[in-house]
Amino acid sequence: MADEETVQLIASDSDVVAARQRGRTIAAQIGFTAGDQTVIAAAISEIARNILLYAKHGEISLRVVSAGERAGIRVVARDNGPGIRDISRALLDGFSTSGGLGLGLPGARRLMDDFSVTSEPGQGTTVDMAKWKP
Repeated sequence: MADEETVQLIASDSDVVAARQRGRTIAAQIGFTAGDQTVIAAAISEIARNILLYAKHGEISLRVVSAGERAGIRVVARDNGPGIRDISRALLDGFSTSGGLGLGLPGARRLMDDFSVTSEPGQGTTVDMAKWKP
């Protein structure tokens, strides 16, 4: 499983559900607790919903990773949407350009252990996040 990567295309609500479920399944296979499985699924859901809202389509890749004795799951979400002009503001609770609650990116960041966003206006966004087993 360590070398296996799952790529889920995101273009509809059912794709968001599929990505979330696949993340939960992978997390269970490598021994995450039920609580951590839920946390991982929630983070995937937040990021996938952002893809739909802002870019309309993209992809999420899921991979089992290890660092020494630690095992975890890495989630990379990519789109070719409008990009994020001010990443630092987008990571603040309550900031939204869509009229939503502004909790997607900051919420996912809180749920995961590692989190980074790269974006270029007009070129798209990549969110790279990981959760490590304790």
